[in-house]
Amino acid sequence: MQQPRAVSVGVLKGGFGKTTTALNVARELAERNDRALLVDLDDNGHLTLNLGFEEHYNGTANKTNHTEDVLVNSTDPTEYTVNVIDDLDLFPAHEDLESVQNALKDATMGTTRLRKNMIDPLLGDTYDYIVVDTPANRGKLNDNAMYGTQNLIIPLRPEHGYESGLVNTINRLVKEAREYFELDILAVHPTDLAGRIDHDTRDRRLVKELCTRKAVAKHVPEFAYLDEDDWKAIDEGNYSGKLPGIRHRGSIDRANEEGLPLRDFDDTSDQLSAYQELAAIVEQGEVNR
Repeated sequence: MQQPRAVSVGVLKGGFGKTTTALNVARELAERNDRALLVDLDDNGHLTLNLGFEEHYNGTANKTNHTEDVLVNSTDPTEYTVNVIDDLDLFPAHEDLESVQNALKDATMGTTRLRKNMIDPLLGDTYDYIVVDTPANRGKLNDNAMYGTQNLIIPLRPEHGYESGLVNTINRLVKEAREYFELDILAVHPTDLAGRIDHDTRDRRLVKELCTRKAVAKHVPEFAYLDEDDWKAIDEGNYSGKLPGIRHRGSIDRANEEGLPLRDFDDTSDQLSAYQELAAIVEQGEVNR
């Protein structure tokens, strides 16, 4: 096992596969190591709700806003973690994360609370890896995730707005954070691809932008990377290599519907290796090409 590490999965755009990425990367980290923790800081609570923890999201399970208890009042986070499957646990979201945002604005060192109250006490002792599903907007919860983990995975879907999603995430999240602390991009990857790459499709434009944009290309995992020779072969109709990115599969959608990581719904999926590679990148702390 590599050294314990925390990582955020984030992009300043909703609907870009953030929750699916966070869940499956955390599951693969748990499978490859000992224990892993998912932390749901997204105010929509999709991760928590999809995994079947509605009573924790709406507060009936604990009769308290557990996120506020931990981040603001320094309560032991293990009082509120729940088991997802095997060695993977979850710190659930709460429906009233807006009040937590407001409380953190007034709290002393409000940006450091996730690290102080959860990551530092748990990482390397209780859990080998911690994966944080972040909000799709700026705010104190996102600031806590960035400062707490200081590592970031950025997923992008080939939908309208992916350009602004990537640019805003780099400029308004990464660059601004780096004015105050170190923040490493571990991976930038396309997900939910279904279109052709030998035609002028949105899939092709997304993959080519990631693979040819100098500051980004070094963070693209092997499962999504195409070099100059690959693009030439594609344009000449001679390409016989892998299709890049995480491809759209019904099994991924059905796994989400069933509240399961892909491994536990269909361990024969041809896309499982992509999440395994992302887990390896988290272990290594970078893309090795």
